[in-house]
Amino acid sequence: MKISVLREKRAGETRVAATPETVKKLVAAGHTVTIESDAGKTAGFLDSAYEEAGASIAKDAASAAAGADIVFKVRGPEKDEVAILPDGSTVIAQMEPFALDPAVVSALNAKKIASLSMEFTPRITRAQSMDALSSQSNLAGYRAVIEGAQIYGRAMPMMMTAAGTIAPAKVFIMGVGVAGLQAIATARRLGAVVTATDVRPAAKEQVASLGAKFIAVEDDEFKAAETAGGYAKEMSRIPCQAGRTDGQPHHQAGHRHHHGPHPRPSGPGTGLGRHGEGHEARLGHRRHGRDPGRQLPAIEG
Repeated sequence: MKISVLREKRAGETRVAATPETVKKLVAAGHTVTIESDAGKTAGFLDSAYEEAGASIAKDAASAAAGADIVFKVRGPEKDEVAILPDGSTVIAQMEPFALDPAVVSALNAKKIASLSMEFTPRITRAQSMDALSSQSNLAGYRAVIEGAQIYGRAMPMMMTAAGTIAPAKVFIMGVGVAGLQAIATARRLGAVVTATDVRPAAKEQVASLGAKFIAVEDDEFKAAETAGGYAKEMSRIPCQAGRTDGQPHHQAGHRHHHGPHPRPSGPGTGLGRHGEGHEARLGHRRHGRDPGRQLPAIEG
């Protein structure tokens, strides 16, 4: 069959749906592979590398998709991209099924195009090599810490110099899924002091195995916060100060009714004390009023 690989059009997307290595395997299996020109350029793969692997290069997306049985993309096609796809073909991509544009769905249906969403690849042993969601989450956790360290602008590990000792950065990971576990491992390798939280009890042992400290409210709800399949359940929403009878308004959990300037903690371990007493970098958490240049990107476990 003919397999076509299109260049990603969305802003900031640098990935490509096939590498010269995977193209070589497809060609060896008897398939014809066509690559849109410069499809792999931003990922570090030149057209010449694909040609050496046995693929043909098409000058544009329409030429690449012409006559294709299967179209590979990293991100699902947008409405204008669907227009160039052959009727009755198949698209394999990360379709973002829970945020899929209804106009794209209508366009795909009108051309009888089947779409396979890589996010729905079953998490079973036989399908591990196709689990794009886990592999990309793993990279996201690593990348978030690397970018966060650069944005943070200070050294992550403890630094002992002639001028004094600088305490290691404190990194807090919210959510210990695939991305969160990789974030913990990466932050630890960079020398940070890492704490993490998750609603699932099983995460406690996983966090400890990576040398980080686990933080959670270990009540009865926490003990039952995991499904039989290992996924997190939705937690209940219990307002703070519930049941007040003094006429005062209720407030969201974690917020205090306070007049005037909010007090700021200081001292060792707070990240707000004197130089040398500790500084912190939090992943997945932002504080209002702090220098945005010191914040790290959020990680969803």
